[in-house]
Amino acid sequence: MIIILYIAALIAAVAFAVLAIYLARTLTAVRRTMNNVADTLEGVEKQMEGITLETTALLNKTNKLAEDVGEKSQKLNTLVDGVKGIGDSVQEFNQSLRSVSRGLSKSANEHTETAAQAMKWGQVAVDLWKKAKQR
Repeated sequence: MIIILYIAALIAAVAFAVLAIYLARTLTAVRRTMNNVADTLEGVEKQMEGITLETTALLNKTNKLAEDVGEKSQKLNTLVDGVKGIGDSVQEFNQSLRSVSRGLSKSANEHTETAAQAMKWGQVAVDLWKKAKQR
């Protein structure tokens, strides 16, 4: 019976040794994996530093561009106001011309008959002068 106990103890010792070997292999693989992860994270960290610098530079350029657009927008607003003023002046000038044109048309319509009579008298005067000249 003692032999069975020794055999059981030997089997348990061999099983423990096999378990320890597999555990050592697993831990070695985990260590290699963790080293690879650490290297990868270092590379990512360096890339993130580059991205951060580029992002900062892009943000500065964007801010400058926004300021430039704002300044040009102000200048364009001034130009639009000037063009609006010119448009208003042209509109007032057109209204003045219309008013003068209406006044002339009205005056011409009112004096059409008088002008026709004056033309007739003028023609008669020219005819009389020609006849007087021929004599």
